[in-house]
Amino acid sequence: MSTYLPTLKQLQYLVALHEHGHFGRAAEASFVSQSTLSAGIRELESLLGVTLVERSRRVVRFTALGNQVVEKAHRILREAEELADLVQAAGKPLAGQLRMSVIPTIAPFMLPRFLPRLRKERPELELFLREETSQDAVESLQHGRVDCVLLALPFATGEVEQAHIADDPLYVAFPKDDPRDPPATISADMIDEGRLLLLEDGHCLKEHALAACNRPELRGSATMIGTSLHTLVQMVDNGLGLTMLPQMAVDAGILNGTDVVARPLKSKAASREIALIWRKNSPRRDDFELLAEELRAG
Repeated sequence: MSTYLPTLKQLQYLVALHEHGHFGRAAEASFVSQSTLSAGIRELESLLGVTLVERSRRVVRFTALGNQVVEKAHRILREAEELADLVQAAGKPLAGQLRMSVIPTIAPFMLPRFLPRLRKERPELELFLREETSQDAVESLQHGRVDCVLLALPFATGEVEQAHIADDPLYVAFPKDDPRDPPATISADMIDEGRLLLLEDGHCLKEHALAACNRPELRGSATMIGTSLHTLVQMVDNGLGLTMLPQMAVDAGILNGTDVVARPLKSKAASREIALIWRKNSPRRDDFELLAEELRAG
């Protein structure tokens, strides 16, 4: 049996290459030269006595064994990071580096209120933010690229722990001259499926909106085209349809400067839950609980 143990750096290079599919981009993401990254992976293969990556001029393709090694490498790197987190957690609460993913339907509306106060009250915390769709954010959490995720539930998150931040009701947004403009609320049966504009796949708000309406025909007829809530609002402002917005976006002024109005959606499921999630049994659980408290206060 071989006594050679891969280094964490070699595993980091391998994971980066798998993620980016290109030696140059993987090297850039790893902050090393392409030759350094390539040499590290070749040394790993040589000492293990196997081929992990098939190389050609145009394509980087992992072998079946290479894919298995990458999966194991993700777990090893995550465990190594949690070891460092364990030491860090023994120091001051909510201090040091912390990486958080935030979904695009929360980030521009919640963070501007939250971050200035956090920087003032927690000067020893280095918070690195990453904006990703719900699906990508959960994957980043499971692979150890981030420590926690601020997202909206319900959403399939796997084995995680979570802290409730807030409930965020849904609104229906439409041109102000819409003849069906009601005085207070809009029921799901008032929504014209041919005019409903939603975010593209990967954004959990699309699923929340469809679930709130509880009308199966909307899933096949709604237009999933927007890449951001701001884009959807502009489309509505130009008379292209109607959309759904979370209350936090409305309260943050997303409709300012437009001829779009919003009314609460009347439905049993017309709300999403804002939550902070982290990997189960993380040694930094106390930090995440404190961060959740800060978010609730924001």
